[in-house]
Parts: sequence; C-alpha cells; structure tokens
Amino acid sequence: MILYAIPAPLGGTAEASLPAPALEQIRQLKDFVVENAKSARAFLSAAGCSPREVQISELNEHTRPAEVTHLLQPLREGRSLGLLSEAGCPAIADPGAKLIEAAHAAGYKVVPLVGPSSIVLALMASGLEGQRFAFCGYLPRDASERKIALQRLERRSRSDKETEIFIETPYRNDAMLAALLENCAPGTRLCVAADLTLPSESIRTRTVGEWKKAPFQIGKRPAVFLLLAQGR
Repeated sequence: MILYAIPAPLGGTAEASLPAPALEQIRQLKDFVVENAKSARAFLSAAGCSPREVQISELNEHTRPAEVTHLLQPLREGRSLGLLSEAGCPAIADPGAKLIEAAHAAGYKVVPLVGPSSIVLALMASGLEGQRFAFCGYLPRDASERKIALQRLERRSRSDKETEIFIETPYRNDAMLAALLENCAPGTRLCVAADLTLPSESIRTRTVGEWKKAPFQIGKRPAVFLLLAQGR
C-alpha cells in the first residue's frame, strides 16, 4: 500500500494545475488525510472524486503527535492513502511532513505526485541563483528577532552565493517587505512573488535600493520572498 503526496492548486482548477496521471491516481483513492476538510472536499470534487465516497481525516497544527500514526489506518487495512495540502506541495512548510515521517517509520511506500510548488515556481521566475538555494520557512514575528534573522540570511547568502527563500503570513507581507528594505544592503537582490498561477500574479525582482525608489504594497496575498546578496 502507498501513501500518495498530492499537491493542491495554488489557484485555478485541479485540471489546470495537475497532470492527467496525477488526477487519475487521485480518483482511485478512497481515503485522504488533509489539512482542512472543507477545502479538501471542494478540491476532490473538482478533481472528479465523489465526496460521499471518500473518507477524510484532518492533520493540522492542532493534531497531537500521538494521533498521527492512527491516521495511517487505511494503509494497515490494505488501502492506499492520499495526503493533501491546502495549497502547493504537502509536507513542505506543511504539517503533512509528520504523516510522511510516520509512513516511512512504519515501512510504507511514499509516492509524490507531480503538481505546483510556490517555492519552486518563485525561484524559477526570480532570476536569482538557482544552483544553490535554501528554503527558510517563516521568519520570527518579533521585529528585533526578524531583523537579526534577515541580517543572518543576508550574510549567508553573500558568503555562500545562495538564494534564501522564505514565506510570511499574508497579513504581515508588507511588514516583512518594510523590514527587508530597512535591514538589507542596497545591492541585495530581492524578489517578491505573489498570487502565483492566479490572474493577479505578480513577480518582481529588484535590488533593495530599487525597491526603495518604487514603493510597493503586496497586500494580503500568498507571497514568497527570495533574497540574494551581492559579494563585497
């Protein structure tokens, strides 16, 4: 039996975001572990599944570690299982990583299906260093701690010639952009990729100095930040 890691659309429909073989595999599954049951049912319905014929369990930030292994029960009973994120690839900045860890520990096969990843799409379109990069998740909320984190990432980017990638809760996007412009060197290149795959998609790469000359508000949209410092 197999645990399938299923990417969810960043925007638009399942048919437009996922290849036909992935959709066909999803339609064959009857058991799913998801981050949010309501949105998962909408996705599965759009993908061609009958919501009444599938069993859905939730795995999110409130799930206790002791409960995770119980979510593998369909595999124990001889049925393959689908793991579905809210958007993009499961287990990347996503609580689904706990289920995949448990599946490996129990000896089950894990198969990732092809689909959208906001992190990879943002890097592809940024024009920044694609040979060496690091995804850093969420940075600290506290302003002073965030400043230290940004300065540390900028130093690492400069010394290792590495693109640093991170995300933020949408309502703090503009505070993050302001912190980047305040604390990073004028020559550091910064890409802000928002609403990827949506009609309102915006991907802009400029130096920090150029960003300061052209004020920009991201707003409360899903966004990815990419930073590449220049050598001294």
